This record gives sequence, C-alpha cells and structure tokens, in this order.
Amino acid sequence: MKLDKFDLAILAALQQDARISLQELSSQVGLTSSPCWARIKRMEEDGVIEGYTVQVNAAKVGLADTVIVQVTLDDHSDQALFEFGHALALIPEVLEAFLVSGDYDYYLRIAVSDTRDYERLLRERLYKIPGIRHSKSSFVLRQLKHSHLPLQR
Repeated sequence: MKLDKFDLAILAALQQDARISLQELSSQVGLTSSPCWARIKRMEEDGVIEGYTVQVNAAKVGLADTVIVQVTLDDHSDQALFEFGHALALIPEVLEAFLVSGDYDYYLRIAVSDTRDYERLLRERLYKIPGIRHSKSSFVLRQLKHSHLPLQR
C-alpha cells in the first residue's frame, strides 16, 4: 500500500491522540470528514493501523520496574524458536520480545513490581523454559525517550 502525505498526516495525528474526533482530525490534515474516514478505514483494512490502545502508567499500576533481558538459546532450529516464542507469549510480564543479531538471540522487555518480583519471575517462569543457555538482565534506571514512529521526515 502506498501512503501519501494525507495518510501520513492522519497516522501522525492518531499516534499523538487516537481519540481525536474525526472533525478535528480532518481539519488538522486538510481533508473533509468523508475522505478522511475512508482513508482511516482503508489503512485499518490493509493492516497499516493495527489497533488503538491506551497508555498506562506502569508505576501507578504496581509495575514500577522494567528489565531488559538478553537471552541465548542452545538450539536455533525453527522448532526451538517457535517453542521459545510460544513460552514467552504465555508470560504476561514479557511485554516485548525481539529476535536479534549479535551476541544474544533475544532481547526481552519485562515489567515487574520490584527486584523480588523479578526474582520470582525468573524462578517460576523464565528459567523453566527449556533451551535457555545464557541470560543477562539489566534493570532500567530511567526511560530517557519514548517516541512514536517518525512518519513525517
């Protein structure tokens, strides 16, 4: 799907505020409501817009700590990677998992309440996943930047 300047403007505005009214969005991007709505629907159907979410303050819901875990697996077969991914999908504290190049196979972003909670998660969930050869954990001290996709360059 080819995106033009109007599509990119709509996406940028929705990234900033997914609850923006259609009238305000249309005005912001320079279209009338009908073509603006049609573009949104088309981008939803084509999978450009994957959904709409709410940003929750992790600390205010008891998940004040973020841990980045680097993981190396023993086996890199398709089956092993599938099983590892499936096991991660069953752990709600694992927010994101990236298969990466370099010294480690995966980077995981995990939300926990504190160090004891992380120790529990390691013991009860992560270390029970078969095939983990090595892992290295780093607690995030402070998030310096959180951005939306750079749609208008």
